[in-house]
Amino acid sequence: MVDLDLKKVTSRKCKCLDCGNEFKGVGKKVRCPSCQSDNVECSE
Repeated sequence: MVDLDLKKVTSRKCKCLDCGNEFKGVGKKVRCPSCQSDNVECSE
């Protein structure tokens, strides 16, 4: 089990370039929750 401090986790605003869904992403390899595409653009 991993001990994770959620206060230190930051999310980024992301947009799927395939379906246009806008969402908050966490991590390096963000996938669209709607269509599962990895063709995603995120702000830093």
